[in-house]
Amino acid sequence: MSATTDRVFTVVEPVAARLGLRVYDVDQPGGTLRVMLDADGGVDIDTLADASREISAALDASEPVAGSYTLEVSSPGLERPLRRPEHFAAAVGERVKVKLMPGTEGDRRADGTLSSADGDTVTISTEEGERTVAIADISRATTVFEWSPPPKPGRGGGSGRSGARPAPVPTTESSEDNR
Repeated sequence: MSATTDRVFTVVEPVAARLGLRVYDVDQPGGTLRVMLDADGGVDIDTLADASREISAALDASEPVAGSYTLEVSSPGLERPLRRPEHFAAAVGERVKVKLMPGTEGDRRADGTLSSADGDTVTISTEEGERTVAIADISRATTVFEWSPPPKPGRGGGSGRSGARPAPVPTTESSEDNR
């Protein structure tokens, strides 16, 4: 993180904690100040709206960013950016896409399962084998959400529209009385 994003994190973290949220990341690409919040089970739009108002007020009061900027408060999403060592550590076991800095030895892209991460390196299990790279050599990395196909009709889709016949309604008459 830069000095500015460190100052923003210091202001935003207590606000997020008070709302039951965690600060996933703070980034400042250009004139946008991006604050990503997370919680167990995810974050809904109403929570993000409340957090945005409170974070905006806290930033206005402490002014940790010089000049004007656009505040963007969001969740990290299903395909989360991985920028800090703790992001990589939390994503061990997940599918990832990694792009490496120019000049890095080997292929600049590594797609696979993140098999390990320490403070300095990550290991990705790819189709070609395991590849260990320095976090400092990564220019961009994200988790990959794997969409599963919808269930086939009649195969436990649970919607009630699968074409299965409804269960018979029990009656009080015996079958012998209805002949």
